[in-house]
Amino acid sequence: MALRFKNLDGSGPQPFNTVFKWAFLDKVTGKRRKSPDRAPVPRVEPDLATLATPPAPGEGARLTWLGHASWLVQLDGVSLLVDPVLRDAINVVIHRNVPPGVPVEKLPPISASLVSHNHYDHLDLPTLQGVGAPIVTGLGHERVFRGSRLPVTELDWWRSTQVGPVTVHFVPSQHWSRRGLNDVNEMLWGGFVIEGSSARVYHSGDTAYFEGFREIGRRFPDLDAALLPIGAYDPAWFMSRQHMNPEEAAQSFEDLGARQFLAMHWGTFKLTDEPLDEPPVRLNAEWSRRGWPSERLHVLAVGASLTVRRG
Repeated sequence: MALRFKNLDGSGPQPFNTVFKWAFLDKVTGKRRKSPDRAPVPRVEPDLATLATPPAPGEGARLTWLGHASWLVQLDGVSLLVDPVLRDAINVVIHRNVPPGVPVEKLPPISASLVSHNHYDHLDLPTLQGVGAPIVTGLGHERVFRGSRLPVTELDWWRSTQVGPVTVHFVPSQHWSRRGLNDVNEMLWGGFVIEGSSARVYHSGDTAYFEGFREIGRRFPDLDAALLPIGAYDPAWFMSRQHMNPEEAAQSFEDLGARQFLAMHWGTFKLTDEPLDEPPVRLNAEWSRRGWPSERLHVLAVGASLTVRRG
């Protein structure tokens, strides 16, 4: 079957027999690592009064982790959501380990929702409809939003759009897409570079480690923050083609040349075999091994915010 979209290296999704081995055979034969579905993950009550007003031009970007890959990104008077999944469960059966940082009804007015790809832990249609903001996403996603009355802007890799004074660039990632039975790689996946007057922020979406990080860093130098996934990596033989482990995330941070590392895609949903609270432990160990300054690493509590600015 010809695929509409492929990764930069020409690769597509895992073949069915590989998926079957991981999802079924290894599970019933006891070969998969076992870990609890729950773990303590820090969460703080957000400062809703502060979040109600985005930073003005020149004041940098305020980044609030809502859990998993969901972020509230505020800069230049604009509030953006990235991959907002704020309900109690995905696919009905996978429940949140920790409540969202900010529920939909307490969000400030949102100018646009940025959706990296169509997997259900990143594109949650009920959340997006509850927010009611225009959508910015990759090519091919319009069909998902038919009937939703949400305006959709589709972008190819390396293309851009404006949300008020903020420029949103869609950049490659190493992943794949599927939402139904017959739409494998029919919708483009990627990440975002969000650029304002005094901050440039990168959100990777879902991705394996790949050479594209260097190219993103070359095209967008002086990234003030990189929001990078550190979870959903076990077992490595299967997951490494689509997700990064903490050590690979550290390498991607170096490749990007970013100033601040903000961890995501851990602790919220039990998707793979590692313990929910293991990723930051491994990330901290790798950070120490490399001798990098601790003030450049941020493993935020769900609901916490960090402001970054250029220079």
